[in-house]
Amino acid sequence: MSSTIGFIGLGHMGGPMAQNLLKAGHRLQVFDLVPEAIQSLVQAGAAAAASAAEAAKGADLVITMLPASRHVEGLYLGSEGLLASIAEGTLVLECSTIAPESARKVSAAASRRGIRMLDAPVSGGTGGAVAGTLTFIVGGSAADLESARPYLEAMGKNIFHAGGAGAGQVAKICNNMLLGILMAGTSEALALGVANGLDPKTLSDIIAKSSGRNWATELYNPWPGVMENVPSSKDYAGGFGVDLMLKDLGLAAEASMHARATTPLGELARNLYALHSTQGHGKLDFSSILKLYHQPR
Repeated sequence: MSSTIGFIGLGHMGGPMAQNLLKAGHRLQVFDLVPEAIQSLVQAGAAAAASAAEAAKGADLVITMLPASRHVEGLYLGSEGLLASIAEGTLVLECSTIAPESARKVSAAASRRGIRMLDAPVSGGTGGAVAGTLTFIVGGSAADLESARPYLEAMGKNIFHAGGAGAGQVAKICNNMLLGILMAGTSEALALGVANGLDPKTLSDIIAKSSGRNWATELYNPWPGVMENVPSSKDYAGGFGVDLMLKDLGLAAEASMHARATTPLGELARNLYALHSTQGHGKLDFSSILKLYHQPR
């Protein structure tokens, strides 16, 4: 069944997600601060909105994909925030990766207005967004998730219910903290092997069939030339940026302090990515952390 969807935030992830909803036959009202991003969706059949509130007007579903907690809170909250213009009973999917406390704050405000909100951060990168194979990690009501499922299935392949409001963000942060640790560790191991005369592909193949196997060695190898069609073989262009990984590791640190948890490896990874970013690599894919361990001669 076709629905009217207000989609706000059409960047590297949001744009392809919106495209897949159009392909599924839904009507989209789209808004972004970048006019070119709106125009790209208009050419695919979406209707342009002059503001976030206009994009949400009359929508059966509202989806937002924004950079950080402050953008989400700034969009939704306050007397002139988006929640003030969304109709009671509307379903909202907040797909940004933000602090769990921000997700809970916005969800509580939505609930007071009778608006159904799910935090639904995604995993799978820009490739997954384009292919429609994203993983959605959802926090909120199980009943609301069932209402959202047809839309999520148009954009993704895997859907997990992590728990109540904010739980999706907690799970996403834990996953990305581990990803940052694994990528840094994989880069360090490969650099050590190469420094001692090993071929990086041979070593990667060995690790992939041994106890050190992980997603980075098997699907997203950080060493240039070991795998085709990954950022490391494209001068680390595209993919998931260093500064975005740094943001997520910062969210993990905040969550750790809030819960009085201990995350020493997460903090170490955060420091490594911060150092890497200050060396001018913030816009490169996060697998470029290899550059901290290996500099071609």
